[in-house]
Amino acid sequence: MTSPPRTTRPAKRTEPTGLAARIRLGAFRPESKDYFLLLGTVLFLVVLGLVMVLSSSQVESALANDGDFTSRAAQQATYALIGVPVMLLAGRMPERFWMRIAWLVLGVACILQLLVVATPLGVEVGGNTNWLRLGPVQFQPSELIKVALVLWLGLIVTKKQDHLGDFGKGVMPILLVGGGAIGLVLLGGDLGTVMVMAAMLLGTLFLIGVPLRLLAVPVLFGAAAFTLVAVSSESRMRRITAFLEEDCARYNLGDCWQIQHGTFAMANGGVFGVGLGNSAAKWSWLPAADNDFIFAIIGEELGLIGAVVVIGLFVVLAVALARVMRSAATPFGRTVAAAVLVWVVGQACVNIGVVLGVFPVLGVPLPLVSAGGTALLTTLFAIGVVLSVARDPGVPARANAKAPARRTSKATRSR
Repeated sequence: MTSPPRTTRPAKRTEPTGLAARIRLGAFRPESKDYFLLLGTVLFLVVLGLVMVLSSSQVESALANDGDFTSRAAQQATYALIGVPVMLLAGRMPERFWMRIAWLVLGVACILQLLVVATPLGVEVGGNTNWLRLGPVQFQPSELIKVALVLWLGLIVTKKQDHLGDFGKGVMPILLVGGGAIGLVLLGGDLGTVMVMAAMLLGTLFLIGVPLRLLAVPVLFGAAAFTLVAVSSESRMRRITAFLEEDCARYNLGDCWQIQHGTFAMANGGVFGVGLGNSAAKWSWLPAADNDFIFAIIGEELGLIGAVVVIGLFVVLAVALARVMRSAATPFGRTVAAAVLVWVVGQACVNIGVVLGVFPVLGVPLPLVSAGGTALLTTLFAIGVVLSVARDPGVPARANAKAPARRTSKATRSR
């Protein structure tokens, strides 16, 4: 009698666990739509900025570097080649890493700013002592303070989430520490950067849900301090008075030169522009043509259409950051997205408003577009932090939900 044939069972498939599972899933996990919207807009602005810096800085580069008209653009491209990988790397870091180093980054940034205002290492540029020279390297610690405030606000809001409706326990400590860091920049006299940083601090608190009544007194105090600092400087008062004067050139031609030639450049561009590289204002007529007033060169060479496209890109950037803020599952994610939103988009509005004559000259660059290595690196790094939130906003929430289940299963197995 023959025995029935033996059936072979297929080998049980073993799934990778622990670190191997995380590597396998993390390598091929698709990113969110908000991630690609934010990343694509930022990269488009960076590329546009490199093209416009090359166009707007040719004349000044040639005059300063014995005919090398690409030196300024090459320097900006080097910073972009460093900043973009840094942004992508920052986008892979977990939230707990940023919270762990927030205080350290803020402390280092404040120490560097103290070196600017309290030691001979500080360098004065354009009437503001806002640069630090360490050997052959020169940079702006105030830009690093912006990044530090983004991380620190995310940390402190997470810790004080239950006290944000209480001025004494929640809002006051945030304003004291954040205001102290901003005050160090104010000592250097850079009123435009201080205004952007103050707006970032107060605007972030408002966007994450702090009642407006708790922010009314800080806003009034900040406005009073801003007025006192403005009237204490003769050069600032001349710029403000010239801005308010109906016939600026008749009042003071020197103080009106930059804003007038910025207007001339925009008018010369018309609807379609004079063509890329054909600006007349960049031939030493418009100061800071590749930096604070690069939007005027965009309007001249690319016309109204090009200017509207740039404004539209910043609108898309604002929408992307707002979507990340809304979908973030943790207080840290919502806070850093709100801080970068107010910082980058708010600074862009100020820069464009200065060129269009809406605000007096404040000396702030157009984010991601203007020439300036420190500003480009720190802005890309801060956006990288937001990308780390946008990659998968539900990860922290799912991890917290799974933690009790894991503890329960372990207790069941032990019994």
